[in-house]
Amino acid sequence: MSHTYEPPATDGPDAAEGPEPAPGSHAVVVAGAGPTGLLLAGDLAAAGVDVVVVEKRPEGISNLSRAFGVHARTLELLDARGLTDELVTTGQVISELSLFGAVSFDIGALPSRFPFLLVTPQYEVERLLLRRALKNGAVIRYATEVLGLTQDDEGVTVSVRTTQGDTTLRAGYLVGADGVRSAVREALGLPFPGKVVIRSVALADVKFTEQPSLVVRVHGTGDAFGFIAPFGDGYWRVGGWDRTRRGEPDDSPVEFEELRAIIERAFGSDFGMHDPRWLSRFHSDERQAPHYRVGRVLLAGDSAHQHSPAGGQGMNTGLQDAVNLGWKLAAVLGGWASDALLDTYHSERHPVGRAVLRSSGLNLRLAMAHSPWEVALRTVRKWVVTHVRPVTRQAVGEITGIGYSYPAGRRTHALVGKRAPDLELDGSRLYEVLREGRFVLVLPATGESGEPAPGAGFDTAARRTRLILAHRAGGDTTTREAVLVRPDGYYAWAGAADGPAVEAGITPWVG
Repeated sequence: MSHTYEPPATDGPDAAEGPEPAPGSHAVVVAGAGPTGLLLAGDLAAAGVDVVVVEKRPEGISNLSRAFGVHARTLELLDARGLTDELVTTGQVISELSLFGAVSFDIGALPSRFPFLLVTPQYEVERLLLRRALKNGAVIRYATEVLGLTQDDEGVTVSVRTTQGDTTLRAGYLVGADGVRSAVREALGLPFPGKVVIRSVALADVKFTEQPSLVVRVHGTGDAFGFIAPFGDGYWRVGGWDRTRRGEPDDSPVEFEELRAIIERAFGSDFGMHDPRWLSRFHSDERQAPHYRVGRVLLAGDSAHQHSPAGGQGMNTGLQDAVNLGWKLAAVLGGWASDALLDTYHSERHPVGRAVLRSSGLNLRLAMAHSPWEVALRTVRKWVVTHVRPVTRQAVGEITGIGYSYPAGRRTHALVGKRAPDLELDGSRLYEVLREGRFVLVLPATGESGEPAPGAGFDTAARRTRLILAHRAGGDTTTREAVLVRPDGYYAWAGAADGPAVEAGITPWVG
């Protein structure tokens, strides 16, 4: 499997047409109507791809979730879909994370349009993504359970069970976004190596009589740890773990008094907890599939990786998987990229998933520190993260997602593979332009250097369907370089803003 992708040169309007689905089949079937599957389906449908989502749950049955935070990078990517402004109204903006009572991460200075953590229930994220997917033309089939699959050179046959009986669906590609117990992953026979890292974590949404400052806090005493996060509607998400109760089965009921006592032990106060509107218990594993792609079947979200809850990165990582995969599937199905482009989904996202496992796992283990050497390690970690700025930046970048980059391959410009910030453009900004789901070629401000000719044949019909031309805002004279931004908000190419250089840089990507 290739680890870097060298896009093939194409010939603009003469590029091959995408494959037509056979009668009764679909270009893509997505298993799972959680956040990852819905975002992917919305992106594919927006690109004109015939996509169907199958979901085991009956329609109207809530996908009860424990996710509560949307980080900066995810907010940027949702902004590129016109969703972030509305989503922010559903929750509480948090600019500080407090760990272990001594380590504070100030994320208010992030180099992002959204320098904060948004605390909002996962169902609010799903609501917006479902609405967008349906509006763009995706089809959602509830009460449809994946039973198995077979694949060949032309596509995938998916066996499903519905209320009407067992049947099959045919797809060009199948994406398993069906959670940690993924039927798609199991049908592939892929292992899901890892281990249980913590059992019997109690969760609830409660009100507080004593109002702490609006900070997400994690604190532990060795025998217990807890976390609290404000939703902004008067309720707080609280979670706690007690070493003496770690053998409780996940389906055992949570007693409110049990959770109240854990929070009091972890924080020295229960903040006057009352009026729980939701109680649950779960265990957390650290696992990752060895391959995110097997032929015409791909895995995304919790189907591909499961993280500890520390840092609130699980849902965010899955949503970013979907953003990476969506435009690549659309490009391959559209016929203007080779199937090899899909290999980069694994080579780009698998290392990110592994890094999230590592960082979230470390934070969880520090919260659970019990032995003298574990407590000593936590003390050292506190000091390093607090006093060594590169380590602080790295930790904040990992938690918020803005610090991750993708392999650059042979394209060695320093920007290639890095996240593109929300550049100010003439009359707009980058992430508004990215809402069209295309590559964006950003040239220097016209008032400073004039408009360099991108090259003969730039304005062909094929290129217009794949590429948007933009200029930096008139007052931005900081660079004379041109940059090509991928539909997922990462740099594909950067170089001199002269006609031949731009032509050579963009042709491998957009023909």
